Amino acid sequence: MYLNCHSFHSLRYGTIPLEDLVPQALSCGVKAMALTDINTVTGIYDFIKSCEQAGIKPLVGMEFRSGFQLRFIGLAKNASGLAEMNRFLTHHNFEKTPLPFFAPDFRDVFVIYPLENTPDTLKENEYIGIRPDQLQKLILTSWKDRQHKMVMLQPVTFRTKEEHELHRILCAIDKNVVLTRLKPEDCCSHTDKMVPLEQLLTQYEQYPQIISNTQQIIDNCHFVYDFESPKNKKYYTSSRKSDMKLLTSLARQGLVWRYGNKNIQARERMEKELKVIDQLEFSGYFLITADIIRFSNSQGFLHVGRGSGANSIIAYCLGITDICPLELDLYFERFLNINRKSPPDFDIDWSWRDRDVILEYIFNRYTYEHVAFCGTNVEFKYRSIFREVGKVYGLPKDELDMLAKNPMKLHATNDVVREVQHYGMMLEKYPNQRSMHSCGVLISEEPITNYTPLEMPPKGFPIALFDMHVAESIGFEKFDILSQRGIATIDDSVRLIERNRGIRINIRDTSISKNEQAANSYLAQGKTIGCFYIESPAMRGLLRRLKCDNYKTLVAASSIIRPGVAQSGMMKEYIFRHNHPSKFEYFHPVFQEQLGETYGIMVYQEDVIKIALYYGGLPASDGDVLRRAMSGKGRSKSALQKVKDNFFACATQKGHPVALSEEIYRQIESFAGYSFCKAHSASYAVESYQSLYLKVHFPIEFMVAAINNEGGFYRIEVYIHEARMAGAVIHNPCVNNSLCSAALYGNDLYLGFMHIKAMKIEMAQFIVADRKRAGDYLSLEDFINRVPMGIESVKSLIFTGAFRFTGKNKNELLVTASVLLNNFKPENRAPLLIQEPTKQYKLPTLERSVFEDAFDEIELLSFPVSCTVFDLLQTSHRGDIKVRDLPFCHKKQVRMLAYLVSTKQVPTKRGNMYFGTWIDNEGAYFDTAHFPDSLANYPFQGGGCYLLMGIVEIDYHFPTITIHKMAKMPFMKDPRYMDAKDQYRTQALIREDVSTTERQPYPQAHEINLPRHKMKT
Repeated sequence: MYLNCHSFHSLRYGTIPLEDLVPQALSCGVKAMALTDINTVTGIYDFIKSCEQAGIKPLVGMEFRSGFQLRFIGLAKNASGLAEMNRFLTHHNFEKTPLPFFAPDFRDVFVIYPLENTPDTLKENEYIGIRPDQLQKLILTSWKDRQHKMVMLQPVTFRTKEEHELHRILCAIDKNVVLTRLKPEDCCSHTDKMVPLEQLLTQYEQYPQIISNTQQIIDNCHFVYDFESPKNKKYYTSSRKSDMKLLTSLARQGLVWRYGNKNIQARERMEKELKVIDQLEFSGYFLITADIIRFSNSQGFLHVGRGSGANSIIAYCLGITDICPLELDLYFERFLNINRKSPPDFDIDWSWRDRDVILEYIFNRYTYEHVAFCGTNVEFKYRSIFREVGKVYGLPKDELDMLAKNPMKLHATNDVVREVQHYGMMLEKYPNQRSMHSCGVLISEEPITNYTPLEMPPKGFPIALFDMHVAESIGFEKFDILSQRGIATIDDSVRLIERNRGIRINIRDTSISKNEQAANSYLAQGKTIGCFYIESPAMRGLLRRLKCDNYKTLVAASSIIRPGVAQSGMMKEYIFRHNHPSKFEYFHPVFQEQLGETYGIMVYQEDVIKIALYYGGLPASDGDVLRRAMSGKGRSKSALQKVKDNFFACATQKGHPVALSEEIYRQIESFAGYSFCKAHSASYAVESYQSLYLKVHFPIEFMVAAINNEGGFYRIEVYIHEARMAGAVIHNPCVNNSLCSAALYGNDLYLGFMHIKAMKIEMAQFIVADRKRAGDYLSLEDFINRVPMGIESVKSLIFTGAFRFTGKNKNELLVTASVLLNNFKPENRAPLLIQEPTKQYKLPTLERSVFEDAFDEIELLSFPVSCTVFDLLQTSHRGDIKVRDLPFCHKKQVRMLAYLVSTKQVPTKRGNMYFGTWIDNEGAYFDTAHFPDSLANYPFQGGGCYLLMGIVEIDYHFPTITIHKMAKMPFMKDPRYMDAKDQYRTQALIREDVSTTERQPYPQAHEINLPRHKMKT
């Protein structure tokens, strides 16, 4: 009898989590109920499942609102009715038009109007909803005569008085007002909650016609959903048979391309996969993906296929992936198998510049009627909670900052803050707003609006109003169309090498880069800055500890760097066993049989599944639950707990010691959400090799590409340093040589206009376009005449040296610019400047040191170009040793002077510690460790140069310095300023890269105690 229930998917309105709504109805004796969230169907599919399990008849629909005004409620009689409502709402979402007061001519939808918005004439499918507190109005003749078209309307929005206040807070957040400014009409009634069915019926007992009408609607709503059948586009051609014929033909052609004509193992594997694909009717999915890749190749785009799809030899032969599953012993069942309950998907990366072209192709090729992005729910997070709720209570900005940035134990203890904390914590994990999934695209056989309304964000691609989990549960296999800057760097490098050197490289041919000798040498030395996935300090340190000099070791390294492997202690153990393969024993035969390649260490998701299956004896279905938990896709804690209980029961039955089983399951649990499948690691390793190959053989071009794609782990300055170390000559921006991004001519690297602070991209583009149209700028006067730029922007260009081609010093140029522009009217630009020559002034000769230019550059570019930061120091001391000396200083105390590149904060049981990355004055990198006791007396004080003192520790070939003392070294006085208080302020503009890790401290080695010897069974 409840025809108007809201869950928390009625954003910033409903307060009841979806999983709590049906149990509440069950406790109230409800036999049928409707979920009618505001302008969305986000929750209906989970709602249907919950109702069916509880024995409640589910009705689905929507409450249509324009702003805060309720227009009407729609209930779907069947699937066609839901599609009607979805298309109606989609149209208004796309057109950005308000919803009409009255419903359109729905055929399979019951429409219920609130008493306050009822049309004079009702259609056959339209009714008036009357709330219990409105029944007294029926004494009026105008309403009494319409009882035959009335139904019971008891909205459900909250459960308790406390939740009603939470509802009011949500409404205030939505309207961006303080609570005291809320009007009654902005919120629901204090009666909008569920009561026992008998109590509800009692309120309407004098109006049997209304009860009968309500029951009639319930009886005539039959929305049934088939959760089992696939909803994706069924066929690429016209039928399953012709799809398989085409897929088989393409796979066989690709087999010859990848393996030649005589590889029997590859042919057998291909035929085996084709049978499974046919049996699961997955040929269309493969062909559509292959079609996207074919289009990408036709455009000359570079892509990387990764994830479990790389386990497929068919994907390899179609060019979807570049990973040979035979080489790495990747089994197809990890991607697709008869028993797999959830559908797989391909993850494919493109350059961030090319991705939109790919998306446009997909939407145009398969039509906007059938394609949409997955949606996603952006939840209230800790910081946003306290800001949003605090604003509702009228707290000032400084208090909001304090609440948002500090843990609750450090908050003030007054009554208002306690209220904010109380209701804020109630909102944790509540959806706050809908957004677009970063990469998941749905291609539907039926119109996508049969399942959901769509919204059109500014990006221009429609989004569904449910997330990837719901999409999967209702039968969609999404296509993950991703983008990254690493591919763009590779792609741009190849183009730049051809343009700058005339050398054409087919970087798609991975045989030239994977396991290439020089690249392997760089890997082992950790010389990988700028390279995809392997440039961070932690990864470079791991590569050096492993002396990683081959593809398979890099594949393992790509996975063991992940937090799950590191936290479990398995990363440290892997490093030990890799360096000392004769100093350990497999502590159980299963580990030697299944994990021999990784020294008995669980590194990949597949490894964990293997141990669960072969050690614990779990069924394959439980292995899939574990896999989903490890990839962060599992949503059922109860299912995972069931698997855990089953694991211990089976292990005990097999006679395994309890202590051993507990340790193994602890390792399994630590992987959850953080480990890679092996094929994913392999895909990353191939891309890492591609970028490393380019860095090794064409370092300047590669670094320019990295700079132009806005770097990676580090700031732009670091990549410019790398280019300089590779032999590039670095030039400041120049109006006649620079582009928006960095430009390379031979070995001359000109910084781009984008690197100048406050330079708008539109102005940078204008400078380049006008130069291309009318030729080089002849003088500052010529530039000002042609470019509509204000005095401050012109001064920025002067201070960066962009007019040095004129031969005039900066002081002369500044005077000229001031004369021309200070009292200048834009409308008089061309006539005045062309007809009247600039008045020349005789200026005194002002000597200008290179250091003044360097300080200009720090202010405008964030780093010096004319000299190094070391040249700006007051001290001439450069430390006692250099980076090249560190391998010979194990356990020795050293003093080094170095420039700070980056810091990373990590939690330990003794407090926060830091890792630092530095360069010495020869340009070489090294790393430091700073423990809490040292930091208490010698903390970091921002970017710049420091004098460091500490003990060198060499850990598996990788030297680091444990710092005991450090002091930041002051710059010389800024010669541009006379006032003493200004002479050191420029140094504060020097920045380091900062990262933090929000996690629990990793356990110590003695707490993990991974056994290195056999354990008795």
